[in-house]
Amino acid sequence: MHKPAGPGVAATAAMPAIMLGLFGLYTLEFGVVGILPVIVERFGVSVSEAGWLMGLFALIITFLGPFLVLLSSRYDRKKVLVGALCGFSICSVLSAYAPNFSSLMALRVVPALLHPVFFSAAFTAAASLYPKEQAAHAMGQAFVGTSLGLVLGVPATTWFAAHFSYEAAFLFCAAATAIAGVGLMLMLPGQGRPVALSFGHQLAVLRKPQLWLNIIATVLVFSAMFAVYSYAAEYLKSAAGMDGGSISLVLVVFGIGGVSGNLLASRLLGRNLVATTLLHPLALGFSYLVLLLAGRADLASMAVVALLWGATHTSGMLVTQVWLTSAAAEAPAFATSLFVSAGNAGVVLGAVVGGWFIDAFGVRSVIWCGLLFAVLAVAVIAATVTLYGRAPRHAARSG
Repeated sequence: MHKPAGPGVAATAAMPAIMLGLFGLYTLEFGVVGILPVIVERFGVSVSEAGWLMGLFALIITFLGPFLVLLSSRYDRKKVLVGALCGFSICSVLSAYAPNFSSLMALRVVPALLHPVFFSAAFTAAASLYPKEQAAHAMGQAFVGTSLGLVLGVPATTWFAAHFSYEAAFLFCAAATAIAGVGLMLMLPGQGRPVALSFGHQLAVLRKPQLWLNIIATVLVFSAMFAVYSYAAEYLKSAAGMDGGSISLVLVVFGIGGVSGNLLASRLLGRNLVATTLLHPLALGFSYLVLLLAGRADLASMAVVALLWGATHTSGMLVTQVWLTSAAAEAPAFATSLFVSAGNAGVVLGAVVGGWFIDAFGVRSVIWCGLLFAVLAVAVIAATVTLYGRAPRHAARSG
């Protein structure tokens, strides 16, 4: 028997470009959070109006994501990936010099349409670079780029805006996606059409009531996360009295906490999926109370708060993904697309309702908005566990 081949030169060369592309993608989607005060001042809009820059992006993904992924599956993945990255880069450059808020909002549409297409193709391409038995490891490698974009992309855009200019924040994202596109063009082998389960087979999982409860729980957890996170920079500025440079540093610490939280969550999920999922929104709510009571302009104390907040926030993405897909193990790709849609629906709901709370009660009220969604998430998860006690106790282990 032959020993299974290792990842080889293709994976070594192309994987960093895939990771960089995912980093750029999530920096593009969520980077506006870090420069929200700059956008508000530059274009003379309200905080809740500026929040729609992320809300519109997520709304498009929520409703069109699965359809767009299905449509793009007929094309060579390499062409899809490079084309999407080109679109991200061009729209980022144009956003840097958008003359008004309406044009900036319009420039969010194309990247939002390309987001689910790139996300799906990137993970499939990553798996193709490794032997079949190492597919899970390959996707874990690619997920590093996603995590870094989520936890470091926002403070990076904040730093560029604070130390250089508003334009520099968008040009940073444009550079990241352009470099990734060139890297994939040169290093990624030709792909081809992915082989997938029939659409009817995948749709059959929607008959499961437990899956719908898990989808609702995912929406609520993401709403709890993004009701507060969507306005993180504005909260740190207005409620905690921090300046742009300090906000950037706090968001970097937030990112460090996020990486640590993901590592801890992955271990806890392997031990007890149900308990970890149930406890996550409780931990998130606790971090919000700490932020409300202990958040102040002092950088040292805020760093401690940001570590806790970042850990509970970012780990929610991993926890909800494992929870949702555990109810549709027979159609993992479709379940992942449902997770992406549900997560982005939560981003929209959280950003919108959080904006309403700010308009009605002031910026500090987003904490109570996040707590409300966290309580609802706990209720739905607890109801699911009560109704479906045979849910898998442990998360599936990667190969």
